[in-house]
Amino acid sequence: MGTLLDFILTKLPSKYTSAVFNYKLENGGDVYQRRKGPYADAGSSDSEGQEVGSRQQDGAGQTGSSWRRIVLLILAITIHNIPEGLAVGVWFGAIGKTSSATFESARNLAIGIGIQNIPEGLAVSLPLRGAGMSTWKAFWYGQLSGMVEPIAGLLGAVAVVLAEPLLPYALTFASGAMVYVVVDDIIPEAQLSGNGKLASWTSILGFVVMMSLDVSACAAVEGEAEERRRNVAVLPERQTD
Repeated sequence: MGTLLDFILTKLPSKYTSAVFNYKLENGGDVYQRRKGPYADAGSSDSEGQEVGSRQQDGAGQTGSSWRRIVLLILAITIHNIPEGLAVGVWFGAIGKTSSATFESARNLAIGIGIQNIPEGLAVSLPLRGAGMSTWKAFWYGQLSGMVEPIAGLLGAVAVVLAEPLLPYALTFASGAMVYVVVDDIIPEAQLSGNGKLASWTSILGFVVMMSLDVSACAAVEGEAEERRRNVAVLPERQTD
């Protein structure tokens, strides 16, 4: 599509102008122009060659800047996946060490982050595909940008197990990093394409989904705690019997 637009906007006007100029010369144009025809043609060919050369340089510069933007986008998404992986790893590593850290809450956090990783992977794959990379290559590069998350998750879980006193600070860092990424990166990026209302409604929908998962996790935790209390209350009665 870009090549077609370049041809329509640059090549066609110059060829149309050249054709009109030659037509005027052949059908009784100005004598001065008729005498200067060969030199004018040579000059026009030289200028056209210079024009094509400058256009090629501009195209190369635009291609380079486009690739730089794509690389920066991939780096930004890959780097901001690290605190997400840390958040999941820290939460799984904290299971059993705090009352709020349960398997259900850690699982729901992992599901929520996994869902929002889908558009991030597309944000990596689609520009690469548009730049001419094959479909499978673009797909795998999109997958690789998210591979830092399980690695960071393992590091977060190991850090929590080895350094339990640092757990509150690690959880604070992970949640703060997520809030920063959302406010500084995701919200402005969602507003750039002019779909502000759609971005707002989908944000509300995502919030409702995550709150539903959180409420269901809390209900499951309360149910497990109630079941434990009942079991603890039943044990002394059985012992007395």
